[in-house]
Amino acid sequence: MADTNTLDMFKQARDLQQRMKKVQKRVEKVEITADAGGGMVRVTMSGKLEVKRVERESTLVAAGDARRIEDLVAAAVNQVVKKTQTFMADEMNRATGGLNIPGLG
Repeated sequence: MADTNTLDMFKQARDLQQRMKKVQKRVEKVEITADAGGGMVRVTMSGKLEVKRVERESTLVAAGDARRIEDLVAAAVNQVVKKTQTFMADEMNRATGGLNIPGLG
């Protein structure tokens, strides 16, 4: 017969697993946007780290500066990746109550 502490530990693990599944579903639905160049380029990314949209000001293309466009797109992508990773880490932290679980943070 298992002792009460062992049963509690299994219940807590099952509860954590259920919370993690909820977080995963919520994160998959979220879209996060970041911009570069004062809003000249905007990139939207899903919680699954998939780029959904890249938007740019029409004046940027009209200027014909390909290097600037490339730099701004790269900067916006890097920014949205950081924002999305921070969002995901915050969600995981809430779900785990601040527990440091290897591979989840």
